[in-house]
Amino acid sequence: MLQDIVIGVTALGILLLLSWPKVRDARIWRATVTPLASIIGSGFLVLGPILSHSYGRYAPLVMLLLCLGAYAFGAAIRFNIRNIDHTNDRGRIELALETFSGWALAFAYCISVAYYLNLFGAFGVKLTPINSPVAAKSLTSAVLLLILMVGWLRGFSAMERMEQTAVTLKLAIIASLIAGLIIYFARQAGQGDLVAMPSPETGWSGITLAFGLIITIQGFETSRYLAEEYKPAVRIRSMRYAQWISTAIYMVYVVLLTYLFDTKTIPLTETAIVDMMKVMSAVLPALLVVAALSAQFSAAIADTSGAGGLVAEQSRGRISSRAAYLLLVLIGLGLTWVAHIFEIITYASKAFAFYYAIQCTIAAVGAWRDARKPHLALFFGACAILALAILAFGQPVEGHAASSAHG
Repeated sequence: MLQDIVIGVTALGILLLLSWPKVRDARIWRATVTPLASIIGSGFLVLGPILSHSYGRYAPLVMLLLCLGAYAFGAAIRFNIRNIDHTNDRGRIELALETFSGWALAFAYCISVAYYLNLFGAFGVKLTPINSPVAAKSLTSAVLLLILMVGWLRGFSAMERMEQTAVTLKLAIIASLIAGLIIYFARQAGQGDLVAMPSPETGWSGITLAFGLIITIQGFETSRYLAEEYKPAVRIRSMRYAQWISTAIYMVYVVLLTYLFDTKTIPLTETAIVDMMKVMSAVLPALLVVAALSAQFSAAIADTSGAGGLVAEQSRGRISSRAAYLLLVLIGLGLTWVAHIFEIITYASKAFAFYYAIQCTIAAVGAWRDARKPHLALFFGACAILALAILAFGQPVEGHAASSAHG
């Protein structure tokens, strides 16, 4: 089938391009890969189906607003990167907030690892005869315990080396998915078979649902913590590039998905994207499962390592990285067996919203101290209020009944 050939050629072409030494070893690309991998990692797999089911034909607009909100939070973090580099004498309030921010991020990592690995479990059993919620949770629990064992006994250096390979593979598969969607979209448009579904979520419920999805476009903040490897100007550029690239990918993806599929015929589950792709391609479902497994595992390793390092640093060594790994895995196991994946997405969104609120407050204080930038202080203050609203009002997707029934 022509479509599957194009999908395969696209995946192979992007794989070769990103593996080409001139691209792979380019300093700005290596700096961009870390935040880009985080932004379009797990969110890419669940966000399209969630938005198309929840907002119908308005899904692309909601996607755009999510990306703009993320870019505003990113602007605050970029300001902080620049401000820390240029300001030797930061106030006590900024320093205290910075410490608080580190603890908030460590806690957010604990929840995000549970989110990543619950998706890993769901996709891991999706195309097998044992596909069920219990099997998915069991696989998630096994991987959590594996991560604890590796982190406790050997550290994560061996697994971290897998990250760039996983990112390259994931981007190649995402490119092939979009290529397949474009071909299918053109065919359906030619036949007059595109759809424009009504929006089930409107008004305040639609807003609070969007608040609960911020985790799906989170990840740009990782540039903030690459100071040992890159200068501030490179980290700022890398975050911008990552957000621009991810926004373009997300917008094309959501537009194509929204107007191609009748959401009434495909239940909303954490693996709904696989069911959608079965309609249009024989090879994409398997490719997406590979992308999901590599993306979730590499993201979980990165966040587990980050959480351990942050806790050790924030506690000045009083709490070891190993103790942090243990706490993270216990939190992950608890969330896995008590909460549904859509609830974990919202918890993770709230945790990161809290972190963004602190970062935006730090940026507002820093901008206010500079008499030339009161407008920035007001902007960052408004961003902090938005983040607190996400923390207070974010709601989970009401899709877990379908997931349990069809899991």
